[in-house]
Amino acid sequence: MPRFDYTQALAQLQEYRISNERQPEKVASIGAELFRGQYLAKLGDQVWPILEQITIAALDVGDFTLANHCIDQLKSRFSEKSLRFRRLLGMRFEAQGKLDEAQAIYDSILEEDDTNMLASKRQIALLKARNKPLEAIDTLTKYLDTYYDDHEAWFELCTLYLSNHCYEQAAFCCEELIMLQPGNHICHLKYAEILYTLNHLPLALKHYCRVLELCADHVRALYGLQLCASKLLDSKDVDHAADLHALATERLLKVYEKQNETSRKLVQQYVASA
Repeated sequence: MPRFDYTQALAQLQEYRISNERQPEKVASIGAELFRGQYLAKLGDQVWPILEQITIAALDVGDFTLANHCIDQLKSRFSEKSLRFRRLLGMRFEAQGKLDEAQAIYDSILEEDDTNMLASKRQIALLKARNKPLEAIDTLTKYLDTYYDDHEAWFELCTLYLSNHCYEQAAFCCEELIMLQPGNHICHLKYAEILYTLNHLPLALKHYCRVLELCADHVRALYGLQLCASKLLDSKDVDHAADLHALATERLLKVYEKQNETSRKLVQQYVASA
């Protein structure tokens, strides 16, 4: 079994914090090793963000022993007046399924600081967990009035609208996402699929093409392009629909060329019928 490298472990945790990656299994595993080897005592005041990171990871994986150990350490340094510490208590209640208690904590945080981004996000997550999508949409919309450039929140709002069949509103969210992240092919793909659902085929065609411009031979986009172009073959309002249909068909067959015979035949049958 490889020896635990304390320095490398701390560097890995710092990398996750900088990149905003959760990686709960890895972080919880590292956290357990740091406690087991009593390495955290060497860090002085640098230990607190690490303990917070380990707490969240432990709650994500359901390791309440590790999470409680971290929270006890944090409590010895921070009082329950600390909004950041109280948020962790709320997250522990969430993980335990005590949603009313978690809601009470988040409400108390937002009463003191109505711009607290993390508490607002946890409140939205709670509404989703309690199967209150319309309230989650309303809360998330108000959140985005303050934090317009939070692309993850726009993506979440889009998903909530889609789950409630509000396709026009979901399309609007995608438009905001594309303005925030014009080079993200996932935003263009989601927008193209929503446009296709709304029967806005010429615009859907353009965004499928944009996906393929950003991410060559993206299979889902190729299928979307082929299907969309097939419906526009007789349209006088769209140029090159036949060429795009042929291109998508050719690229799909090329992508599956190295697959097993069954997959190749299925694709060949699909493109022949489309």
